Amino acid sequence: MKKIFLGCLLVVSLLCVSCSSSQYKSMQISLPDLRGKADGVYHGEADFSGTPIKVSLDVTLKNQIITSINIIRHTGSSIGKKAEVIVDAIIEKQSLGVDVVSGSTVSSNAILKATETALK
Repeated sequence: MKKIFLGCLLVVSLLCVSCSSSQYKSMQISLPDLRGKADGVYHGEADFSGTPIKVSLDVTLKNQIITSINIIRHTGSSIGKKAEVIVDAIIEKQSLGVDVVSGSTVSSNAILKATETALK
C-alpha cells in the first residue's frame, strides 16, 4: 500500500511540474531595442516558479552589440545544462529569436528570458 501511495505521489508531482513548465515552453521573448544603450555589463535573472529552473547571467554590450553572455548560475537538471550553448547563437545572430535546444526547451527559454531582462 505504501508503494502505491508513493507511486501516486510521484506521478502527481511530475504532472504538477509538467503543467507549470508548459507555460514556459511557449513564452514570448524579444530583444529590447539596444539603440542608445551604454556599453557595459548588464545583469539578468529568470526564476520559473513551479520548476527548479533558475538562471542568473551577465550580458556584455559594446557599441549596442552583445559581445558576451556569462551564465553565473543555472539550476535545474543536468539535461537543462545542454541549453547553455544557446548563448553562442544569441551572440552570433544578435537576436533572442534563436532555436531552443531540443530536450532543454524550458532551460533555453530561461536563458533567453534572463538575457531579455538584463537588456531592458
